[in-house]
Amino acid sequence: MIFKASEFVFTPPPQLSWARRVLIKPCAGYPLPYPVTTSPEILSTIIAGIRKVSSADILIADGTPSGESIYPVYQALGYNFHHVLMLDIRDSIFVEVENPLSKFFAVPTFWIPNVVLRSDLLISVTPFKVCGNAARFTVANLLSLLPVSKYQKGESGGWGSLYELGIEKVLADLYFTLPFDIGIIETQQKFFYADDPTKGRVEEYGKIFLGEPSEIDREASEIAGLSAEHLRLIEEGRSQLED
Repeated sequence: MIFKASEFVFTPPPQLSWARRVLIKPCAGYPLPYPVTTSPEILSTIIAGIRKVSSADILIADGTPSGESIYPVYQALGYNFHHVLMLDIRDSIFVEVENPLSKFFAVPTFWIPNVVLRSDLLISVTPFKVCGNAARFTVANLLSLLPVSKYQKGESGGWGSLYELGIEKVLADLYFTLPFDIGIIETQQKFFYADDPTKGRVEEYGKIFLGEPSEIDREASEIAGLSAEHLRLIEEGRSQLED
């Protein structure tokens, strides 16, 4: 679904009625405001929507590409929400989870934060970001839930070993291994960048996308004129699971 940003109200799905723990995954890896990162305003809107119908615990969790503490970043971004637990992914216990695809694209298992596995409703919230010709929406936003310590290459931080395998294939595998319930793309503006994810070109748009993560990512990709390889592979993976 696509909403006007000025009219967006978050209406939780039916499964929230039995959820005891809701995890919101923003795009918060850098101490720079929207559209580089998820705005505190849309997080407040989501939290308010949840609170209208549920007293479930609400968690916000992310990690930095450097592997350093994310708490100073949360502070810089103005992430200060009443009765919401802010978590740094690097402090989690990680569990090795098997890829459900019998013919995986790149990665047979992922190290997943236990706090994610123990949450009942998972929401990925990201700006509309395009890196070159590659879509970086709600599915790609899941990458920073993985521990830098296990996937970095050398001392540079980040998830270099996964990029070496082909990041589009990795993202497709991650979608099936770490399935999120809801994706939200904050598209008041579109953000286009090349090598540096903190610097780019901005276009005004004034919309919010909400739905199943791969579906809204595909819709956003079509609007941007992109053919996202990991979304095509996700369709292949679905066919594999159906067979």
